[in-house]
Amino acid sequence: MDVIGFKDGFEGLMQNSFIQLDSDALSGILTRGGTVLGTSRAKVDKMEMGDGKKADMRALMRQVADQHQLEALVVLGGDGTMRNALKLEEVGIKVLALPKTIDNDVSGTDVTFGFDTAMGIATEAIDRLHSTAHSHHRIIVTEVMGHEVGWLALGAGLAGGADVILIPEIPYDIEAVASSISARKAAGSAFSIVAVAEGACSSEDTRARESMLEDLESASGKAKSKLKDRLSAFASGQTQRTELLASSLEERTGLEARVTILGHVQRGGTPSPADRLLATRLGTAAASYIADGIHGVMVAARGESTEPVPLEDIAGITKSVPQDHPWVRSARHLGIAMGD
Repeated sequence: MDVIGFKDGFEGLMQNSFIQLDSDALSGILTRGGTVLGTSRAKVDKMEMGDGKKADMRALMRQVADQHQLEALVVLGGDGTMRNALKLEEVGIKVLALPKTIDNDVSGTDVTFGFDTAMGIATEAIDRLHSTAHSHHRIIVTEVMGHEVGWLALGAGLAGGADVILIPEIPYDIEAVASSISARKAAGSAFSIVAVAEGACSSEDTRARESMLEDLESASGKAKSKLKDRLSAFASGQTQRTELLASSLEERTGLEARVTILGHVQRGGTPSPADRLLATRLGTAAASYIADGIHGVMVAARGESTEPVPLEDIAGITKSVPQDHPWVRSARHLGIAMGD
């Protein structure tokens, strides 16, 4: 097989900007995080034009694919990538997708590569925060990435020995969180580590968001535009909610509280051995599927094997943390407060 790589994701495919991925280009990248090709968040059917307008560029991408006589286009990414992959398949480009995101929220696969590395970084951060929390008798509220799901905060919080874990799938009650910390204080533990996912919300905020989403379904015109703006502001206001959480806990418990936003540090660094093995396993499986003429699928991790899952079955479906997931049950058995 001859392999080329389009620069900056779907934008490179549209612009026919590519490099040859031969042995020289690939030598030494195993230990590097990120991507040697670059990436973008472009949507194939809503790409920005020079005049600021958006256009469906799939026909142009099909021309580029035909020009190179591509037998397959392999894309790596999360749920947005899966949706884009399906849209390209619909215009005749043969696509295979590999699940890559630190959020671990892609449906149809056991795990995504990138997740284990990010969880390790977040766990190490929580490990380090124990020292200052214990020494200064503080509450340390640590915001962990994860978009709208709690896999990363739950895994890192459990592995790092957090005392409270708050995730989007379980709306929290601030009084319940404060009560659990006060109980620890009364028992002689004058510090607490709170791992909070960036998408976590209080029960009150969750109801407000759900109400806006319901109103959005029936809204039109300016009202719909205003609701979208409010939802966008809500989504971008997580750091403020985390800071409000910390100040509320300080007020209710009498313990000094500090906020640590891990941010993009979770997205970089050397990939873990588990992620390297997973990416290698999925990548070699993808090559085999291409040789067999299989396309229109995501290469899913299933146990120690792989499975081609139709893109139409998983695109647009978010894999959230189930309420009865073993990690959640383990956290509760350990006495970790989940905020409910």
